[in-house]
Amino acid sequence: MPEPLRRRRPGRCGVVSSKTDRSSGRYAPPVSWKPLRALTRRSVLPALAAMLVLGAGAAAHANRPVPFGDRMATPGGADASPVSAQTLNTGTLELKVGPGLEAYDRATGRPAWSYRREGATALYLAMAGESAVVVWDDGMVTSVRPSDHEVRWHRAVPGLSDWLSGDGDPDAATRTDTERREIAVQRAAAALQPVIEDEPGVAVVTPALTMVFRDRDGDLRFNSRPLGGCSYDPLRAVHTDDAVLVPRTCTGTNSSGHPLPGGITGIRLDGQGWQLNAGPQVLLKSLDGHQVAIDDGPIVGRRVFDTRKGALEPLCGGPTVPFAALKPHTDCPAS
Repeated sequence: MPEPLRRRRPGRCGVVSSKTDRSSGRYAPPVSWKPLRALTRRSVLPALAAMLVLGAGAAAHANRPVPFGDRMATPGGADASPVSAQTLNTGTLELKVGPGLEAYDRATGRPAWSYRREGATALYLAMAGESAVVVWDDGMVTSVRPSDHEVRWHRAVPGLSDWLSGDGDPDAATRTDTERREIAVQRAAAALQPVIEDEPGVAVVTPALTMVFRDRDGDLRFNSRPLGGCSYDPLRAVHTDDAVLVPRTCTGTNSSGHPLPGGITGIRLDGQGWQLNAGPQVLLKSLDGHQVAIDDGPIVGRRVFDTRKGALEPLCGGPTVPFAALKPHTDCPAS
């Protein structure tokens, strides 16, 4: 017998739903409908506050200080005011040391680009492979690729700034500004020792620390401190194409009370190194890409060290051969 018809019941808000509950045959409860609520001042304030915070964060991010104070200018951005007469030719560019690193087109003489660091002055530059490495008066060392003026890395060397300034020297108070600047440039040139063979890099030498950086990525490959009572002498350091030799002067004594000997620390970028005995006044002179003359006074005499072999060569023009296992050196370099 057919089921009798049922009356529709009005839902909430007086709305009659046309949907039915098939399981029971009854009509489903109606869907409630409410009009859109108007925005009030209280509801708008949190949204505005969030927008202001986001806007302030974006502005702060856009105007944040440039790391290390880097400022790269295209032609016409700044004129050079050299602090030294140093220039260096690389490819189509001539590089000059001014307040920063200034590049000029060698063909036209026109400025190509200018690189500065706020609050710092460039003192000296050297080439390590295809990169120009700059020493700054605040103790920072920077690698720049001249071809596209890309700043590749910065490294801070502990104690470098103090040694460059010379403020701790006994006669520091009597120096003129010109003398201070000249000393800083001279020391910067001594501190920066590039190596170019195989894997280009630079050694940075201070009296209390020597650090070696690979130019490809600025990776620290070597660091060394002298013995207690000793110090490195950057002003007597030399480099070849593949190594750096740094004299060491000692004023202290050992546990027996005897004076500590001087010496020479040899460093290669690949991690190989040497320690050579030498007197306190030993003088080094780079002869070519792999040989260094070691002049150790009238008693020990003059020797030649080959950084590629990591060994002393026989004395040129002398009757003594320090190591008999070495073959006689027939082509002595000119001194």
